[in-house]
Amino acid sequence: MFKVVLSGQVCQVRCDFIVRHITTLTIMVIAAERIRTLNKYEKSILNSLERGMKRYEWVPLEQIKTATKLSESEVNYRLARLIEWGMVRFNPVPYDGYALVFGGYDTLALSTLTRNGTISALGSRIGEGKESVVYEALGLGPVAIKFHRVGQRSFSSARLNRDYMPEGGHCPWLIASRLSAEREYQALTALHPKVSVPLPIGQNRHTVVMALINGPNLNHCRLEEPEEVLDEILTYAGITYREGIIHADLSEYNILMEEGRCVIIDWPQWVATSHLNAQSILERDIDNILTFFKRKYNVVYDRGDAMRCVID
Repeated sequence: MFKVVLSGQVCQVRCDFIVRHITTLTIMVIAAERIRTLNKYEKSILNSLERGMKRYEWVPLEQIKTATKLSESEVNYRLARLIEWGMVRFNPVPYDGYALVFGGYDTLALSTLTRNGTISALGSRIGEGKESVVYEALGLGPVAIKFHRVGQRSFSSARLNRDYMPEGGHCPWLIASRLSAEREYQALTALHPKVSVPLPIGQNRHTVVMALINGPNLNHCRLEEPEEVLDEILTYAGITYREGIIHADLSEYNILMEEGRCVIIDWPQWVATSHLNAQSILERDIDNILTFFKRKYNVVYDRGDAMRCVID
């Protein structure tokens, strides 16, 4: 039993995992605990920084004052609080400039998702990759919320490996992370329920809310009938291909096993079947899967047969 605050009211909710409300959660990477206590001026500043970072790497103080219509003293006071809370960063060179960090962007996304009723509570972290982190959450039922973190480790690498990112010009992590989330939500929406992927529930900024999958990664399983699971994966790859999509990062690390069925996850890097390198990208996906099943289960599947299963 735990408490979830909804629009100022307290209700009792029973669930099979412990969830702490996003306004009181303390042991988290994201700065979500202050969402309900944020002053309207602080929200205005966060929104102005989000808009300003489409033009500036560091948004000038004067730009913030103009956008929010607040006095300089008020803006400075609110910015100091946001910096203290891990939502904003300051840079004095070559001018006084400010930028959102992931804590601030997380807060904007969570505020919107809470306000529109997509989620009401946030639980523990259940997964982390090179460019994302995933938490349990509560919506109408248990869900997962994925925060995209494109460029947090190597922005140059992210630009090279993501066709949807502009080749040049100003493309901050904020825009890249939002585009990544939008692409993943687009793929999930196009494929579900024809392909076994998480049910997409909502998307805001750099976040995607989807059904919670309770199961381990394929590489952590010991399958009783690996040949059947391999056939299932190739069948889904074929349906995906006929929908005009190639996963582009398919491997044992991006497949979950839930109650005997495989669920394919992590779709932001997908490419269209019309892509110039579609054939080689698909071959790499298939090779990854065939190599895994041969290495772990000694299941040998001819690559040509596998490709025909997917394409034909």
